[in-house]
Amino acid sequence: MSIDTLAAPASHLLEVKHSRFLAQAASVTTAEQALAFFAEVGDPTATHNCWAYRLGGLYRFNDDGEPAGTAGRPILSAIDGQGYDQVAVVVTRWFGGIKLGAGGLVRAYGSAAAECLRTAPRQPLVVLREATVAYAFEDTGAVHAALAHFGAEKLDEAFGPDGARLHLRLPAERLAPLKVQLRDATRDRVRMLDQDSE
Repeated sequence: MSIDTLAAPASHLLEVKHSRFLAQAASVTTAEQALAFFAEVGDPTATHNCWAYRLGGLYRFNDDGEPAGTAGRPILSAIDGQGYDQVAVVVTRWFGGIKLGAGGLVRAYGSAAAECLRTAPRQPLVVLREATVAYAFEDTGAVHAALAHFGAEKLDEAFGPDGARLHLRLPAERLAPLKVQLRDATRDRVRMLDQDSE
């Protein structure tokens, strides 16, 4: 399954036993953007504004007063189940007078979020590639500057007697320019092993 993000904000309204559940979703690239989105679209007069977001390996969810595990986690499960990343979803609930029970809440929050995302316009995310860079200690500054310049994410770093090995991930189209920059900045002393080498 490919990983997508939203091409545009989306929403879906679900009614369960007189309670209304409004799911709203948007594409986000930082936790701060996600929290700002929740603050912007959540309804302070509603009974609950439960939310979740996924940003690669980073995720958070909030039950906003609903019983633990009945709202935020099902919303996050909907994001993951629909194959999304860099997405924030808030489900606002207006209580209709009939208690739904834990199972009913899980189904309602999860269904509202899943249907919102299922019908939303999708956009493929950037293809990421992983690579390993081996370098001598004296090239550490040049290597780290190049990685920062190209937005490479450090996954793992190991040190040995001769230098360091750095496992990283970055958008595929930045891999070749990064190799060139590393070669030029270190007089070709750095070895870069592309995980998907040609």
